[in-house]
Amino acid sequence: MVRQDRSDRRSGGHKRGKGRDDHHYHHGGQKTSKTTKPPVNENSPVIAVFRTFQTELDSVHDKYERLVKLSRDVTIDSKRVIFLLHRISNDEKKQSVLEEADSKIANVKQRLCQITQELQGEDPYRYLRAISPGVQEFIEALLFYHYIKNNKLLGHKELEQQLSFVVTNESEGSKVNQARDAGMKQQKGSDVKKPEEDTSEETATETKTEAENESSTEPKSCVTGGGDEAPPETLKIDMHIPPNEYMLGMADFTGELMRMCINSVGSGDRETPFQLVSFMREIYDGFQLLGNTPNREVVRKLYTMRQSLKKVENTCYTLHVRGSEIPEHMLLDAIASVEKGERGFAGDGDGEE
Repeated sequence: MVRQDRSDRRSGGHKRGKGRDDHHYHHGGQKTSKTTKPPVNENSPVIAVFRTFQTELDSVHDKYERLVKLSRDVTIDSKRVIFLLHRISNDEKKQSVLEEADSKIANVKQRLCQITQELQGEDPYRYLRAISPGVQEFIEALLFYHYIKNNKLLGHKELEQQLSFVVTNESEGSKVNQARDAGMKQQKGSDVKKPEEDTSEETATETKTEAENESSTEPKSCVTGGGDEAPPETLKIDMHIPPNEYMLGMADFTGELMRMCINSVGSGDRETPFQLVSFMREIYDGFQLLGNTPNREVVRKLYTMRQSLKKVENTCYTLHVRGSEIPEHMLLDAIASVEKGERGFAGDGDGEE
């Protein structure tokens, strides 16, 4: 009885009826259902402001999705360039493979030109998460291509110089911005809108957005490596590559050098591994100068870089110490046995960070 009295006092001295929660009452005593929404006053300035917010957010989300699709295409094409470069087994195939890779890289730059057009007038870091995977993969492919061709590392400034494009003044990015601004002005100028007109305008906006998404995925005509001054009827745009993205792409590039080292041993080339190990040590020493970085992705890729460098060092050790006594067709098996023995001796110690 005591518990029941306390519960009655908490609930206001009476028990709630079952039908009490199903409806609520206005001040006039009129009973209405909870699911009924009050009519929206389109003449209210607050509603007009939120309509403007809706237009801006829809434009941002649509642009983000377009950039994600373009970044996915850049990632796929860049991986194809890397796979193509790994087919180089001797100097006879090198020139033909490099020419084919050059044409593929030009196609990737067309995609990057579309990304640059979309980012015109925007904060370069606002949509960085949408394009980061594609940018890093392209940097990895371009560094690998430049190293095989010129036997040196492509710098950050040289990379950005290759991502300078010349397009027409009426670029796709400016078209989208102009359409968004025109829609905002039209919405601000209209005071009263009927529900039927709202639905028709929303349908037209969705149709226009779908058309823009479809058209944005098609390659546009862009000329890379424009001079300091562009012709009057064209516009020069530059793609900004953040230094952090360049470093992450360089870290992935060392993994391709490790695969190149193993492939060169399999093809009978014993000089390339020693060149690669000294080059990878210079890159690793440069990353070590950064010290403790708060970026988790940099730490993870630095650990992977250390593992790749260790594999190349084991390969060079096997070639230098036991290379004369092991036949060429058994070198890869000997290198694999050294790596297995080292992992078995170290146990789980190498996996600790």
